[in-house]
Amino acid sequence: MNRRHFLITTTALVALPVAAFAAEDWIEYKPGVIQSLLDEGKTVFVDYSAVWCSTCKAQERVLNDLRDMNPAYDEAMAFVRVDWDDFGRHAVTTSRKIPRRSTLIVLRGDEELGRIVAGTKVADIEALMDLGV
Repeated sequence: MNRRHFLITTTALVALPVAAFAAEDWIEYKPGVIQSLLDEGKTVFVDYSAVWCSTCKAQERVLNDLRDMNPAYDEAMAFVRVDWDDFGRHAVTTSRKIPRRSTLIVLRGDEELGRIVAGTKVADIEALMDLGV
């Protein structure tokens, strides 16, 4: 095994558990899950995204970094990811007038506390997340 191959393999093995851990923090949307969380009195952060969307990926990196830096976000909110390809025309999207993938919203009770559409700035996403704490 040459050194380059060794370094690539080692890096991949170290990064894999970190990536898998970050993915576990999200609840994948199924009909009724957001309302159930709201009915339990939880604040819900909803990410309308698509796996092929580069803006969504940029938002995801910012969200995961902010959550890693501030555990209060995970204590205060449930994080739900709505797959745009599966639910873009579903009531979970149309009832809230979600205009496109890469939309982030924070919900509490019957209220929408805030939203960002296609924004990737750390300060903007952090401000949105702070609304839920």
